[in-house]
Amino acid sequence: MAEATFSPNDLLVSDVPVITRNVTIASGQNLKRGAVLGNVTASDKHILSASAAADGSQTPVLVLAIDCDASAADVVAAVYASGAFDASKLILGAGHTAATVEAAFRKAGAPLYVRTLK
Repeated sequence: MAEATFSPNDLLVSDVPVITRNVTIASGQNLKRGAVLGNVTASDKHILSASAAADGSQTPVLVLAIDCDASAADVVAAVYASGAFDASKLILGAGHTAATVEAAFRKAGAPLYVRTLK
């Protein structure tokens, strides 16, 4: 499996506890830190969440913690399972907005929060 790299960019905000865990990022993607991920139900792998998907990944569930190049093969990478994020730093898939991502996190009861900073 390929490796992923960390690149700080002020993504995290607030004093919400940060929890990370490792998940498999499906091959065919080159994602940056802050990508909002969905889980493909059939494979239990994660991809950039797009609202029109119909494979389970349409629901945002995690935020990528490190840059991850899975272009050639699946990669195990760190993701945020808890934290607060600057909305302007999140990378959203087609059809998602900061508000729809925040709503999905709230509906799931996930300790992930999207903040709009001024």
